[in-house]
Amino acid sequence: MAKQITRSYGEDASQQINILGEGTKIKGDIVSNGDIRIDGEMVGNLATKGKLVVGTNGKIEGQVQAANIEVAGFIKGKVNAKELLNMKTSAKIEGDIIAGKLSVEPGAVFTGTCSMGIAKTTDGPETTK
Repeated sequence: MAKQITRSYGEDASQQINILGEGTKIKGDIVSNGDIRIDGEMVGNLATKGKLVVGTNGKIEGQVQAANIEVAGFIKGKVNAKELLNMKTSAKIEGDIIAGKLSVEPGAVFTGTCSMGIAKTTDGPETTK
């Protein structure tokens, strides 16, 4: 089950941290205003106005959109980082990247195309028919 942690009582939704823990698998789309950490597995689209962190064991299959994205795990699908996409040494991305800025540590693997500069954004994840 996805877990949501609020930093302190009374903060607005943009300050919440949502966590998908290791060993947890979810199918479906996630839309959030707060930060999200994925340590489990997700199949579906993810959109947040906050930061997305994909942990070393985290896996996402679907489109991803966030203001800032840090990847140490695996993403298969289109990745759209409005500001910064940071690929750690253990990161693997299979799909197209759109990012304002891109940081890639030695050892990270990327297969696809990359567009940098002003990132194109939408209000939520794109749906395929």
